[in-house]
Amino acid sequence: MPKSERKFPSKDEVIAYLNEYEKHYKVKVQRSVSVNEVIKTENGFQLETNQDSYECKVLISATGTWKKPFIPFVPGSDLFDGQQIHSANYKNPNNFKAKKVLVVGNGNSGAQILAEVSKVATATWAVQSEPEYLPDEVDGRVLFDVASAKYHAMQAGKEFDASQYSLGKIVMVPPVVEARERGALQFKQTFKALTKTGVLWPEGIGEQFYTIIWCTGFRSATDHLNSLNIVDEDSRIKTIETKSTVVPGLYLVGYGNWTGFASATLIGVGRSAKQTIELVATYLNILISK
Repeated sequence: MPKSERKFPSKDEVIAYLNEYEKHYKVKVQRSVSVNEVIKTENGFQLETNQDSYECKVLISATGTWKKPFIPFVPGSDLFDGQQIHSANYKNPNNFKAKKVLVVGNGNSGAQILAEVSKVATATWAVQSEPEYLPDEVDGRVLFDVASAKYHAMQAGKEFDASQYSLGKIVMVPPVVEARERGALQFKQTFKALTKTGVLWPEGIGEQFYTIIWCTGFRSATDHLNSLNIVDEDSRIKTIETKSTVVPGLYLVGYGNWTGFASATLIGVGRSAKQTIELVATYLNILISK
């Protein structure tokens, strides 16, 4: 990736890099195609889409997680008359000025959105467990270096303790540090139910909110594979590395650690992609030899 003028490349720089990657390698991309159904056939797979029907001997599903935001079930969720959005649809705090906002979730998204919204609104942070923070000097570069070191240790069959750099802990990016300095990182134990106007806290006290922002993560976007009857309740599929253990010729790339260490990141998915292509080549060679 070209060197950025900033410490880290911006969103636009990353997008530009991916566009140039596609052009350089002349990747044949068809947009915009939605896969409605995948059917297992005698010779491989048939894909029914909003554009056309496709056939293939090997199918690599790489739809990731970002298209499937997850909101947990909470009693009374159908009663709340206010606004509910997931962090996936959050853009900026401007729509919440002078409002009462509840931010739900004790991960990075929750902390970062709280940091922004609390500047313009009365914001409350609801969490299931007390948030844990990484040291201020630990940033994304350190986490990537640790992830790479852990990967190489795993490949060599060695132990590598990265617990102090757990991705479950909050990265102290500048907005979160600023929020801490002004005392905005206050939290409450999560509520037990939603009401018509807000939430009911564990002690039985109700509180009104204008908006609830769910920072509660994502599930794997595997709905297009439901017709294969191999997707579990967490939207996952049984695999060895990226290869399906049930359906020959099906591979899953980029869904997180269950399909390859750190495979939901740009730095990690490259390793998973290379390994997958080697598996696919072996599989196709076996088909040809039969």
